[in-house]
Order: sequence, then C-alpha cells, then structure tokens
Amino acid sequence: MTAGRRRTSAAARGTVLQELLPGYPAREHWRLVPSTGQHYLDVGTGRPLLFLHGNATWSHAWRTLLPTLVPHARCLAPDLPGLGLSRHPATPADPAHRHLHQLDHVDALYRHVVRDEGVTPTGWTFVVHGWGGPLDLARLLRNAGVISRLVVLDTIAFPWSDGHRLPFRLRRLRNHRPVAAAAHAADALARATVRLGVTHRLGPAERRACLLPHARRGSRRAITEFARAVPRGPADPARRLLAPPEESDDLARLPMLIGWGMRDPVFSAEVLTEWTRRHPHAVVHRFPRAGHLVMDDAGAELGLRIRDFLLPEPVRGQR
Repeated sequence: MTAGRRRTSAAARGTVLQELLPGYPAREHWRLVPSTGQHYLDVGTGRPLLFLHGNATWSHAWRTLLPTLVPHARCLAPDLPGLGLSRHPATPADPAHRHLHQLDHVDALYRHVVRDEGVTPTGWTFVVHGWGGPLDLARLLRNAGVISRLVVLDTIAFPWSDGHRLPFRLRRLRNHRPVAAAAHAADALARATVRLGVTHRLGPAERRACLLPHARRGSRRAITEFARAVPRGPADPARRLLAPPEESDDLARLPMLIGWGMRDPVFSAEVLTEWTRRHPHAVVHRFPRAGHLVMDDAGAELGLRIRDFLLPEPVRGQR
C-alpha cells in the first residue's frame, strides 16, 4: 500500500470512529498499558488528572469534561478491566480478590505512565464516579503521597448508612444469579444506565457510543461481575478491603471538590450528606437537575467547576 493510500485509509478510519464515538478523543490519544492491555486516554499537558469511571460506563463518559480540562491538565482516563476498550482478564471469583485485581490494574497504569510516559509521580488529581470512588480510596490508602486533590462525583467511599437500601432492580441483580444472567444477556444494566442515569435524554448516537464496547454478549461480563460484587454488609470481605482504617485522615488532608447530581436514584442525597459530614472542608456543588451521570447532565458547568478547582487563585482571576 502506498503512503497516500495509507493516509487515506487512516483518515477514513478516523471518520468512522468520530461517527461511532461522537466527542471522544481521536485515535492518536488512545494508549495501552503493556503489562495488562488496559486501554486509556492520554490527552493534554500539565499536572496529571486521572479519571476513574463507574460500572456500566467507560472512558467515553468523560467526553463532555475533557474539552474544558485538557488545556490545564494531562488527562488520563482508563477503562477498567473488562469495560470499554480494555480487555477482560481472567478474574478471581472471590469479590475481595476481584477488587484487588482491579486495583492492580490501576497500579500498573500508574507505573507505566510514570516510568514510560514521563508523567510526574506525585501531585495527581483524581476524578472519581460511581465504582471509581471505592477504587480511588483504596488506591489512596495503598499509595500515600501520589494524590494531591480529589474530585468526587456521585460515588461512595464508606459504608452505606444503616437502613439504606439499593434500588430494587440492583438488589435483585446482585443477590440472584438467574436475574444477573438475564441482565447480562440483555445488557440491561448498561442500557438502564444510559436511560435512567440522566435526566435529559441522550441522543441516539450518544447512546450507541455508550453501549458500543459491550454490544457483544461476551464483552459485557465485567458489568455483571461488578454489580454482583457490591458489598452486602459489614462482614463482606470486599467492604473490609475498601474501608479505611479508623485512624486514617488521608481524605481529610486533601483539597476536595464534590459535584453531585441531586436526582441520582442510587447515590442519593443522603450519601452526599454523609460526604459533607465526614469532609466539611470539601467544596460542594449541587446540580439539582442532574442524575447519576452528572457529567452528562451538567457537563459544561461541572467542567468549569473542576477547572477552577485545579487552577490557583491568581490564574483564575486572569481568565
């Protein structure tokens, strides 16, 4: 193939990808972690800003925030193993060991970008959503000193309050294997996330993009595994793994911004109340009309809030 044909072919592939993944960064920003095959985005320059998504979503979830933040930070957005464009590795059946497996992948990404991609080893900001919250807390406890700021979006990193009940359908999926099997076959959790996780309806192209990596039945196993691994109670080994020591003040020392979709049916207002009780130093922005996918429902304003959180005061005043 001639050089001209190769360029034409690459341009054609780029056009197709733009149509399939509207708003998602171009292929030149896609990377793989050599040791794990984990896919991640690497776009922008500056201090590292790591995005950790939740279950039934992938790095595509950050597309609305990236244009605002890329001029001010090096944005790294991985797909957790088995989700998005990351391959599904063989994972242990035990939930606690499965969570350790996920953490190992986050650690492998960190080692790779620091050693091979020139990213600074400290001064990171983490942006976490959904399942990314517990992983972030566990990562923080395992590697003190890496994270300097934290952005919390509709997630939890502490035990559910007494009496809290997950939505009925999520409880059924978690507790009953036949229900989980049926949900897996129909891609029900991912489809429910893109429809019920927002208060404004996503367009057809956006919905297709959200669901694209898990279109085949064999590519959505991790979604069901994540849901089945939600801790059930205080004795659950997964919860013990993700719970901080009683004397830990790692989160209390971090500058923290909380952006919350107040119409989230899972991470409800009572979860936000617990965040503010535990971390009164946090800057809190409530988005009354946003659902669980707050980055979709309030992306423009949320991006500006995060940008201002990253920038020092004199720089903000000049903008």
